[in-house]
Amino acid sequence: MKKIMFTLITGLMAVVLAACGGNEESKEAKNDDKVKTAETDQQKEQQKLMEEMQKKLEGQQVDEKKIVAIVNDKEILGSDYNSALASIQGQMQQMGQDPTSKEAAEQVKKQTIDSLVGQTLLLQEADKKGYKASEVDINKQLDETKKQFKTEKEFKTALKKSGMGMKTLETQIADDIKLKQYVEKEATAGEITDEEIQKTYDQYAEQGKSTGQEVPKFEEVKPQIEQSIHQQKQHEKLAQQVEELKKNAKIDIKI
Repeated sequence: MKKIMFTLITGLMAVVLAACGGNEESKEAKNDDKVKTAETDQQKEQQKLMEEMQKKLEGQQVDEKKIVAIVNDKEILGSDYNSALASIQGQMQQMGQDPTSKEAAEQVKKQTIDSLVGQTLLLQEADKKGYKASEVDINKQLDETKKQFKTEKEFKTALKKSGMGMKTLETQIADDIKLKQYVEKEATAGEITDEEIQKTYDQYAEQGKSTGQEVPKFEEVKPQIEQSIHQQKQHEKLAQQVEELKKNAKIDIKI
């Protein structure tokens, strides 16, 4: 839009200059104003659309103190739901999907609850098996989080804005550490063969060629493909474990 507008105005300026000679500065000023107005209008429209989308996304949230589910004796609150919801909404948007559409609304809600229930069951299992997060590991992760902010004041402001206290943040960090320990030990992907990597590459290359994309050489992407297969196998194994844990769990969905 900007490029088209600028080209059009430049052409008009050339005609006016040829015909009127001495009005160059005034005409240039007027046309510059037109360009700036067009840019401002476009920015305002984009800002308006972004604000409308944000309102729709926030409209899917629930009260932070509301109990959305109980897994065995563990209560899952609205604050946990909203955090997981935002992550899933973001993933869908990255894939070019609208998480606020009527068709997606129920899918987003179900996916968010399933994710929270699964995570809670795995954490409970990690506790049973004795996985622990040391104070050293928690502080190390906390320091890494703080490094994302320029000052301690900025960090505390962001923490307050999120509605989360330091104790809650430390608990979340501890859970994250325990879950990673559990996954590494209990959801091993096993050996990944060259044949598996080659097969995945061939599928990827075929899709790339069909859409006219340039396909990188096998050796260039082999590490990434291996990592992708590793993660996929871990996810599949964890999903199976969650289904097994559900069989003996007491799960009460409240929303």
